[in-house]
Amino acid sequence: MSKSEIKLKYPVTVEEVETQNLSMRRPKVKDMLTGEKKGASDAEKEIRIFANLCEVAPEVIKELDMVDYGAVQKAYQAFLS
Repeated sequence: MSKSEIKLKYPVTVEEVETQNLSMRRPKVKDMLTGEKKGASDAEKEIRIFANLCEVAPEVIKELDMVDYGAVQKAYQAFLS
């Protein structure tokens, strides 16, 4: 599986652009390094990684309903197993 398609139950709008679906690509080591930033919490690191993998701004991930965020986490974990 090279991509995971995530249909949002609760679409989000950021800067007048509505997002109804996210497409997450397989993570690479460089994506993990992108998430690392001095002083950032684990949640902030995860948000940066997810935004990078889905090719959206971190604000889009931050606006997700927790049900949809859980689906993003599940898609990410599926790539790691």
